[in-house]
Amino acid sequence: MIFRQLFDATSGTYSYLLASRVGGEALIIDPVLEKVDRYLQLMQQLDLRLVKAVDTHLHADHVTGLGELRDRTNCITVMGEQSGVDVVSMRLSDGDKLTVEGLCLNVIYTPGHTDDSYSFHMKDRVFTGDTLLIRGTGRTDFQNGDPRAQYESIFNRLLKLPDDTLVFPAHDYKGDTVSTIAEERAFNPRLQVRSADEYAQVMNSLNLPSPKMMDVAVPANMRVGLKAETILDGDCTIQAHSARDWLGRPDIVFVDLREREERGKSGYIPGSLHAPYPTVTDTIQPGGTLRELSHAAGRRVLFYCAYGERSAMAVKAARAAGLTSACHIQGGMKAWQAADGPVTH
Repeated sequence: MIFRQLFDATSGTYSYLLASRVGGEALIIDPVLEKVDRYLQLMQQLDLRLVKAVDTHLHADHVTGLGELRDRTNCITVMGEQSGVDVVSMRLSDGDKLTVEGLCLNVIYTPGHTDDSYSFHMKDRVFTGDTLLIRGTGRTDFQNGDPRAQYESIFNRLLKLPDDTLVFPAHDYKGDTVSTIAEERAFNPRLQVRSADEYAQVMNSLNLPSPKMMDVAVPANMRVGLKAETILDGDCTIQAHSARDWLGRPDIVFVDLREREERGKSGYIPGSLHAPYPTVTDTIQPGGTLRELSHAAGRRVLFYCAYGERSAMAVKAARAAGLTSACHIQGGMKAWQAADGPVTH
């Protein structure tokens, strides 16, 4: 496995790059905007293709690199379903799997620092965001933070992991890079409490100043979504209520870009083909399935995803490859369901 821990000294942020092999798919956790060039250079050196960029929560101390990485690599942006961010490609919930080629991380909802905080557990390590830090825990006094919820997240979720599980947080301000579950249970001063009430008393008495970049970072991080209309012409975008009328037409092929787990959770449009977004580049090239359907069979490709971000990028790529009639459902499956479109489970 390829694993890199990357540091932004200005905000004290750790970002994590993971891949199963040289030349394979990669994901990055908690990227910082100012470090995007560095991430991309490293991925080029390691011959990696960025497939997913993930934020553990809405950050208040730095501007996220999610949007910039998406714009420069066409990767999938990922956050938890509780996040108030305008648009991300994929939203996760507790118990889901976060996957790229050869890697699978278990998704754990760990609210408390914020109400949209998540951790990601993979075999011998866990990425804890700001929930559990090295000899500390994330503050709980803003962004719907809740010390009692954090107590539950730490004591009843994270500390239940095996003792030798490596702890990789999103921040450190003392120079520590990694810990373990056993170490934090034994030596983290904020965890030496006997109850949620006692923990809440500790957290509520911290009286910390607001993060220096909070007034800039939070508004910027709330608006990272791709606006399809900025990259697509009007005839590329189909409203969900109009797309309903296309169901069953022999000249239209609906293509679902979501992952198998997403389809299992929320269903899919009847009769649609399944082509997960990372495979689209291959399917629109000569000899690819979607290219043959479009050119040889004369069918119009109608992409859809969860919220419209992946499908907008797929349309842009398809049209650049010569599939000039490709289009997508604006707002994706969410808009389709709101328009009472039929769903198959």
